[in-house]
Amino acid sequence: MATMKIKKGDLVKVIAGKDINNEGKVIAVNAKNNTLLVEGINMVTKHTKPSMSNQQGGIVHQEAPIDASNVMLIHDGKPTRVGFKMDGDKKVRFAKSTGKVID
Repeated sequence: MATMKIKKGDLVKVIAGKDINNEGKVIAVNAKNNTLLVEGINMVTKHTKPSMSNQQGGIVHQEAPIDASNVMLIHDGKPTRVGFKMDGDKKVRFAKSTGKVID
């Protein structure tokens, strides 16, 4: 399994799909399925039944996963591709547009 280029907390821009050109913060990353949950992106309506934990039930709006290939990381205010390089003995992410280390 390849390393995910996007991490939780990153700011990303959607480059494909119904929410194209929107930006949001990554809430969760699922490396196994190569998907992300992005704040305010790919919103779906979920109908929930009343239960013991949720007495009210009703309609809930929540984020659905989006494929990692449909987003680009925003670095210095611009979308950029992400690469990996060795910094001493540590593997770090860097922005391919500027060459700067991201983390």
